[in-house]
Amino acid sequence: MLNVIIIVLIAAAGLFIGGRWALERRRRETLLSSPLSPAHARIVAKRVPVYAKLPADLRARLDGLINRFLAEKKFFGAEGLEITDDMRVTIAAQACLLIVNKPNRWYSTLRTIHVYPAAFKSRIVGVEDHAHTEKYPVRSGESWAKGPVVLAWDHAAYGAFIPHDGNNVVLHEFAHQLDEQTGVTDGAPLLDKDQSASDWARAFRAAFRRLHDDLAAGRDNVLNPYGATSPAEFFAVATEAFFERPQELRAAETELYRELAAYYRLDPAAWD
Repeated sequence: MLNVIIIVLIAAAGLFIGGRWALERRRRETLLSSPLSPAHARIVAKRVPVYAKLPADLRARLDGLINRFLAEKKFFGAEGLEITDDMRVTIAAQACLLIVNKPNRWYSTLRTIHVYPAAFKSRIVGVEDHAHTEKYPVRSGESWAKGPVVLAWDHAAYGAFIPHDGNNVVLHEFAHQLDEQTGVTDGAPLLDKDQSASDWARAFRAAFRRLHDDLAAGRDNVLNPYGATSPAEFFAVATEAFFERPQELRAAETELYRELAAYYRLDPAAWD
């Protein structure tokens, strides 16, 4: 009798879990297949002008990803900032642009986004010459392994509205989130099966070296100098340029552009 009861309980638990999984899948499919609400569509049109340049199929896909992002991620205001739909939708649209053609790269470990009104101080603890040190650099964004992402709202809004200067803090920090999906944030994100890791490494090493050489020689480079800080920052900076200065990046760093286009499965240079 006891064995029968155990079997029944296990079966009931399985049905319960399976039912919840099916409901969750249907909920997600509904979100992904639905257009933005009129209110959210107005925000995207006003705040994120690149949206209007996307092909129709990508706009529809981006709508669904924004819906899912807003349903699953929690936003918190720092320093008394009240989070509004304007903030949530603007940030979500930019974050989801990175994965609009990569449904297999959802931000699954990210739970929260913390938003400051403006640039904020970040505490960094370290050791220099055997002495404990604390530094408080001013930042416009941070990305932590498995979340959260921390953003300055004024920078996030400006980056979205001015789409051609190569500076976008949301794209930058969410590129770090993608980079971290391998377990290490090192400028080598999780590639798809049809991509070559050796081709990726060769293109990125060459472009990274040219950025260093140009900085040393005082020459201009399409990439933000901050990209020379580390391979991880290089990937994030290259992502900003890929979406915001695609034609310039393609002309200056053809192989780098090609690898980013293969990774994101997009060609932003064709949108203008």
